[in-house]
Amino acid sequence: MEERYLMNAWYMAAWQEEVGEEALLARTLLEQPWLLYRTAQGDYAMIHDRCPHRFAPLSRGKRIGDVIACGYHGLRFDRTGKCVHNPFSDRISPKAVVKSLPVVARHGILWFWPGDPEKADPASIPDFTILDDPAPMVRTASLMNAHYELLTDNLLDLSHIEFVHEHSFQSGGALLQGQHKGYIDNEGVVWSCWTVEDTTPPRFAAAQLAGQRVDRWTTMRWNAPSVLYLEVGATPHGVPREESPVRPLRNPHIITPSTHASCYYFYNCIPGAESEAFARRIFEEEDRPMLEAVQQRMGDQEFWSQQPLILNVDAGAIHARQQLIRLKKAEAGEGAREAPAAQ
Repeated sequence: MEERYLMNAWYMAAWQEEVGEEALLARTLLEQPWLLYRTAQGDYAMIHDRCPHRFAPLSRGKRIGDVIACGYHGLRFDRTGKCVHNPFSDRISPKAVVKSLPVVARHGILWFWPGDPEKADPASIPDFTILDDPAPMVRTASLMNAHYELLTDNLLDLSHIEFVHEHSFQSGGALLQGQHKGYIDNEGVVWSCWTVEDTTPPRFAAAQLAGQRVDRWTTMRWNAPSVLYLEVGATPHGVPREESPVRPLRNPHIITPSTHASCYYFYNCIPGAESEAFARRIFEEEDRPMLEAVQQRMGDQEFWSQQPLILNVDAGAIHARQQLIRLKKAEAGEGAREAPAAQ
């Protein structure tokens, strides 16, 4: 199945620490092989990971300063993708070039722009200032064999924690007792919000709010194409959120397509054996097998062609899918087709 991606948008390529001073990071993103590295000036380069001569991966070559030498025949390419050295001749063909993409480091993330470079405005990178907190975090890049929009669906409908994560979160059906609202705002940002009043404390606040009835909230923000931010909080029943004695949990959940049936899932967690084991269980042992099983059942069929049943808890996910359709249609100069609404 040929996939059409939104091109004029910021995607996450990697965590900043994945690309050290001398490191070469090879990663397939949006169906294409890319090579990321850090320059001597401290910024980052992203070039197509395929030599135009005999198509060898440049990531199998070596660095010479900020130049990448192909490991097959020694052609050298600078950070812009231009060939700057031909070991066999003083002449360098104008065809000796590989594509390069704008890449920006912000909030500990390497963001890349695959579309028109003239439209690559760093000011439009979604706000993740929460990641500027100096407290240590373990950051993970997980490759999952599922379409990236399936992960978006999963995150925008967190009612699945009552089933997929039943024993991990031990929520006891709290979300099913609450209220859900999914909507798109005037900026095209999608929100999926759960509120549960007069209930038991969530797992992360159990010690601080022990013995109390609480009000809980779970808010997921989606920015196109698949950049999500989660906030989970709890406060004593009737006490305003901003006065809660418990600091909310705030985490990135960012998804970047690798191929039409695989994607990178970027998330973080607090350091420590217990916290890291919990994150692995949630994302790798519970979410992963379910989402990959869904992908296997879908095969190469397009999502809407299979006429999925729509529930009211799907509102956030449907808004995100609709918005992505609109943006891709607008980018291609086509009229937008609306997807079905949540029931």
